[in-house]
Amino acid sequence: MKQEIKSLTLGAGCFWCVEAVFQQLEGVKSVISGYMGGHIKNPSYREVCDGTTGHAEVCKIEYDSNILSFEELLKAFWSSHNPTTLNRQGNDSGTQYRSVIFYTNEIERNIATELKDKLNKSGAFDQPIVTEISPAEIFYIAEDYHQNYFNKNEDAPYCAFVIRPKLEKFKKAFENISELSK
Repeated sequence: MKQEIKSLTLGAGCFWCVEAVFQQLEGVKSVISGYMGGHIKNPSYREVCDGTTGHAEVCKIEYDSNILSFEELLKAFWSSHNPTTLNRQGNDSGTQYRSVIFYTNEIERNIATELKDKLNKSGAFDQPIVTEISPAEIFYIAEDYHQNYFNKNEDAPYCAFVIRPKLEKFKKAFENISELSK
């Protein structure tokens, strides 16, 4: 079967965590850290961290849709972070850490909206999901040292104490990802 490569851009807090999580999924071909959703052209990491650009830390995920569907990626997304905290993931706070799905067409927007509504009604989370669902904009690739961060820096304190436990939790949750859609 011929590969059918598609892409999806997501924000779920620190892009180092998002990147490490989505690299685990069969069918994901690449995960690129970057910025989207703001008003500054070619933002730097420092500018985005200051919270004044409007950009979110995001990952552009390229995947083979014959192996992994858009819906499955969104289920993984919602199980990999807390989508009920506005502009916050763990100790990271600010609009740059918001939970966001950037869609590229109305079909993706509809799927994301329907899944979000279904999850809210299911009681899967104690609080309402605040994930923003917005049209994709210009994607700005983050600086080289942010790419493949966890794999290059596994022993760094942030990786050891934040990303590694998040990965372990995700792997356990993703075994039962179908439960999220019920």
